[in-house]
Amino acid sequence: MLGKDRPHPLQLSAGSAKPAKPDTSYSWLAMYFFLNLTLTIYNKAILSTFKFGFPWTLTGIHTLCSGIGAYIMARMGYFTPAQLGEQENMVMLMFSFLYTLNIAISNVSLHEVSVAFHQVVRAMTPVFTIAISVAFLSKKYTGMTYLSLVPLLVGVYMATKGDYSFTAMGFFLTVLGTVLAAIKTVVTNRIQVGRLQLHPLDLLLRMSPLAFVQTVIFSWMTGELESMVSWSKTDMSTSLVIALLVNGVIAFFLNYVSFTANKKTSALTMTVAANVKQVLSIVIAVTVFHTTIGFLNGLGIILTLIGGAFYSYVDLREKAKKARPATPANAPILSEKESEELMNIRISTQ
Repeated sequence: MLGKDRPHPLQLSAGSAKPAKPDTSYSWLAMYFFLNLTLTIYNKAILSTFKFGFPWTLTGIHTLCSGIGAYIMARMGYFTPAQLGEQENMVMLMFSFLYTLNIAISNVSLHEVSVAFHQVVRAMTPVFTIAISVAFLSKKYTGMTYLSLVPLLVGVYMATKGDYSFTAMGFFLTVLGTVLAAIKTVVTNRIQVGRLQLHPLDLLLRMSPLAFVQTVIFSWMTGELESMVSWSKTDMSTSLVIALLVNGVIAFFLNYVSFTANKKTSALTMTVAANVKQVLSIVIAVTVFHTTIGFLNGLGIILTLIGGAFYSYVDLREKAKKARPATPANAPILSEKESEELMNIRISTQ
């Protein structure tokens, strides 16, 4: 009887020793970094080792493996594909075209401008992402968020400082590709958290086959498909087939992780992450492929990494502010002992 009448101490969830969940936005972002860098190195290794100079074919392998992987996951019951109407299916078609067009414009623009100029313009993707989000989605960003982008953009400029040669058409295509990249990131986020709320694998299942068909069409239009078929008759090997298959599997996991990270974070966070990944690719190129960089490039790499960390800190602080419950201004401030006594009284009266 005494045991029943005695009030039990209040169990607060904040102080409980629950294991940390691995399913967090930053864990998915970390996986995105790892897989993105892995695929970048793997692509360079394939191009250099096997002399496989067919970027559209490589993209087609990525989309095909992504579609097959998503289908297998659906058959295993990992997710249930949503029932979409005619309008939603049209959205998927337009999204897949945007996905493929973004790759096409980026590849074409690289033939008209230098790599350094291409990277600097692509570094402006967060700026376009903010502009699109503010103009069309009525989003608001704090002054600290804008400020955190400054060292990031300056750092990418310094890291890629070099030959900034470009043509008028190349300049237009590079800027267009950057705008399309920002739109793609924003649309990806809206499809997953908006009215459709598609599972990342569901989005991949619907988008990949369409993108694969469009990639094959682009490859045929540019003449790459014919060249690849002719090349494969004499230079295709079993080791290359295995390497391309592994490359496609990595691409599937990267697409899945990328979509999930986009859903759990934001479009702006993903564009900032892509910028930091680009600089980390330079670091890896220096260590693995023995690429030489100057003092200004090295300083830019350090500044970009600091800028990325600064943005992450600002983003984490802003999310904490939104998650914190509002406290009435006139609420009395109680001491720890008074709060404990008040909670024990409430429990004992129940």
